[in-house]
Amino acid sequence: MAIKLEFTKGQGTGNDFVLFYDPDGKIQLGARQIAKLCDRHFGIGSDGLIRVIRSENHPDGAKLLTEWPEAEWFMDYYNADGSEAEMCGNGTRVFARYLTDRGLVALAPSETLSICTRAGVKDLQRNLAGFAVDLGRWRLEPTEVLVQASHLAISRPGLSLNLGNPHVVVALADAHELGELDLTRAPKIEPVPENGANVEFVVPSEPMVKDGVGHISMRVFERGVGETLSCGTGIAAAALAVRHWAGVGAPNQWQVTVPGGTLGVRMFATEDGEHVGLSGAAELSFDGVFELD
Repeated sequence: MAIKLEFTKGQGTGNDFVLFYDPDGKIQLGARQIAKLCDRHFGIGSDGLIRVIRSENHPDGAKLLTEWPEAEWFMDYYNADGSEAEMCGNGTRVFARYLTDRGLVALAPSETLSICTRAGVKDLQRNLAGFAVDLGRWRLEPTEVLVQASHLAISRPGLSLNLGNPHVVVALADAHELGELDLTRAPKIEPVPENGANVEFVVPSEPMVKDGVGHISMRVFERGVGETLSCGTGIAAAALAVRHWAGVGAPNQWQVTVPGGTLGVRMFATEDGEHVGLSGAAELSFDGVFELD
């Protein structure tokens, strides 16, 4: 029996998503159906799928509500290949745009919107760029890895970080090396991470720090997707990695340029440890109906 799925297309710096409204959790899509929706030739085309569901109607969301009853909505996120993902930084901002534009939540400039994800509760606020999200605590992983990518003559060391989802950040020599990368093929990580990882390739600007703000450029290969124009958690991971390499005195504010635009990253102290925030634009592009088997 065919399903006529009403959807909305959204994007944040070119990182694009198909969103659909299923507040009661009645629509269950399989991995093949999700992959077809996200397919750029046979479907709508996107880097991922977001189901908009009330937290109380999602098993992971219901658990979080006991501690965060204000987090009414759950961002049920899937990669373009249909696999589940913990969360998506750009996706949280597009999710916030959907909730506010559709009148599902009211969010004044000074207020905070809390949403549930598989990586916990994330807080968002409006700002001049669009939305800022607190991605929460991050951690540096002890694993030492090497990354091999097409058009890199030798494997490069990578820094492993976790921002609710796994990342490996690789420093390159210059903008030419960054531009010459062929990311139509997945980079190889040794040892292979158990759950895979997004891989970010970064180059500092010259000068790297201007007026107390760090500046870097980045390209990313997302697990389950491929190269994308932008990756929110990857952008934060890249800024954290470069700050780590730069050492004492490196700034806590960064501007990260990706093929889809530029986003802001901010590291700040909290009672439970250092958090990292991400800010940038989020837009809804169009609505439609797609028929699925």
